[in-house]
Amino acid sequence: MTGLREKISNGHLNVNNLGDKVVHAHLKEVSCDECDLETFSPSHPTCFYLNLRLRIGLADSPGADDFEVCVCTPEWLKRVVMEPRWGRHLMIVREYNLSVIKEQIHKYVDQADGDNWNAIATKLARVFAWEFEDYQS
Repeated sequence: MTGLREKISNGHLNVNNLGDKVVHAHLKEVSCDECDLETFSPSHPTCFYLNLRLRIGLADSPGADDFEVCVCTPEWLKRVVMEPRWGRHLMIVREYNLSVIKEQIHKYVDQADGDNWNAIATKLARVFAWEFEDYQS
């Protein structure tokens, strides 16, 4: 990629900006550790939760970092949350529709840009749990 040096260190994608080029995030994969998303159908589409794993990296790079987000419905929250809780890394939808969920994730990821990967990952970590969010070298 022109203007960028990329290296993988301890499994972490590091990008150093060598110019003034803005780089963009790209959603490379959406998966779930608990089920096969292509065949999954919740028994109650308006009352479910699902943890999704997102592989996100630079558009012009083969590397990616893991991010996670919990997708759930208001009805599921109503049934399981009995006391005040903080919410982060959470996407709330009216009902299960994988294409709509993926579309919204794509929209958020596609708008993430910056001078380097760390700037982008920090933006993404506002809504997705980033595997390296609290990592210190």
